[in-house]
Amino acid sequence: MSRVVVVVGASSGIGRATARAFAGRGDRLVLAARATTTLAEVRAECADVDVLTVPTDVTEPGALQALADAAIGRFGRVDVWVHTAAVMAYGRFDELPERVFDQVVRTDLLGAAASVRVALRHFRAVGAGTVVLTGSVLGHVTAPYMSAYVASKWGLRGLVRTVQQELRDRPEIRLCLVNPGSVDTPVYQQAANYLGRIGRPPPPVASPQRVARAVVDCVDRPRREVSVGRLNVVLRAGFTVLPGVYDVLVGPLMRALGLGGRPVAAHDGSVFAPNPVGEAVRGGHLPDLRSLLFGPVGAVGTAVRRRLG
Repeated sequence: MSRVVVVVGASSGIGRATARAFAGRGDRLVLAARATTTLAEVRAECADVDVLTVPTDVTEPGALQALADAAIGRFGRVDVWVHTAAVMAYGRFDELPERVFDQVVRTDLLGAAASVRVALRHFRAVGAGTVVLTGSVLGHVTAPYMSAYVASKWGLRGLVRTVQQELRDRPEIRLCLVNPGSVDTPVYQQAANYLGRIGRPPPPVASPQRVARAVVDCVDRPRREVSVGRLNVVLRAGFTVLPGVYDVLVGPLMRALGLGGRPVAAHDGSVFAPNPVGEAVRGGHLPDLRSLLFGPVGAVGTAVRRRLG
């Protein structure tokens, strides 16, 4: 029997890729995000399964409980709750507006905490279920100019570890944390920016589909924490074992690899309101491998057809 899967943050990036991945397995979906128009697009992408879309702002009081009620009202239960919703802001800590910092933390940490609370109350009532959260390698290390996001992800990792300890007497209820490194999603372009240079994911960059596969795998084979990214272990080791060296290097590396050269005026990005135009699975930071593989073949085929008339 197919599972009922709630995906919070389903309109873009990892969440959108995760919705597609669960749909490909035949699971019934409850998709939540702020942008109604984008949710409709994702619903069309998952048209082969039963989908309920619920416009949801995770920072609004009661919104996630209303989401759970809608899911149960439609399908009678929830088996899996995935939370990927996140926003980002660039800027030196003292130059980032307080309202922006607070909203990032409210979205990335408190919104995720509200998701866990609502999901666990339902799972305790029915006796089983799986919660999967997306953290970040920045929940284990730090990087300049991203203070609100880093603080949120460190707080999220602490919350997850604490709740996992509290669930030791309920092994049928699982809480998993998936920690990606750099991922090719639009979150960098959508970020608030008070630094003057647009952000980008430093290499190596993983695809959102790879992270989505890790999320789905956590449902099949639950684990406390999963890392996605080739350099995550190296970064964590350097941060822990050689903190002085890490601190000397991380600033120049961030400026060289984590920021683009194009100047950008100060703006709030999608921190306070969605930007449907900028929402997609990928952010354009990785080459389109299909085009690289089939583009030359297609070009040759077109040339041959033209020669043959």
